[in-house]
Amino acid sequence: MAYIKWIFRGLLLLLTFAFFHYTLAQHDVVRIVNTYEERQELNDWTRMFWSKPDAQSTNLSNRDVQFIQAVRPNGDAIVYRNEDTGWSWPPYFKFDTANLYTEANDAISTKDAPEWVAIRHYGWRNEFLSIFPNAVAIKPVDGPDATFIPWKNIIILTVLFALFWAIRVRWIRFREARIDPVLEGVGDGIADAGDRAARRGRRWFGLGRKS
Repeated sequence: MAYIKWIFRGLLLLLTFAFFHYTLAQHDVVRIVNTYEERQELNDWTRMFWSKPDAQSTNLSNRDVQFIQAVRPNGDAIVYRNEDTGWSWPPYFKFDTANLYTEANDAISTKDAPEWVAIRHYGWRNEFLSIFPNAVAIKPVDGPDATFIPWKNIIILTVLFALFWAIRVRWIRFREARIDPVLEGVGDGIADAGDRAARRGRRWFGLGRKS
């Protein structure tokens, strides 16, 4: 049972890490090289990695999606999708897809005359599953060595950890004050009942009589 408990805790921790890693915003310093629009199929399980369509197109099996092609300072290629999040999850409340597409086109540069930008995004890039991170904002930076401290992520994680710790402490206190005494009483009652049954059994078979 101990192994099962630790495996369950490990899986829960892994899922929690994956959830926050996908949902919380990250910054990439890149050079934008192109933008394009392409029709994407939404009729399989990978639809969960695309933004929810608007109310008029919830039954569509495909739709056009805008993309932003970029290159990292080390030369690796990266592609972002550009979709509104609206009022759905994750709560970025992004409604300016058209404006962001314009900003991306305006920031296109060449290898000889690079213009570096920081793209704020959430999500993952996976070539095998054809999923893309969603660009949320574009900001010009001084150069490829620009760095960012994720203050919002730090604050969110700190608040969530504080809430989790407060709930855990209160649960432990409640269990020690209310649940554990009841369980101990039930255990003692079962033990007493077992002892009484054993004594009756011995008397029944005459095992408790003196010779």
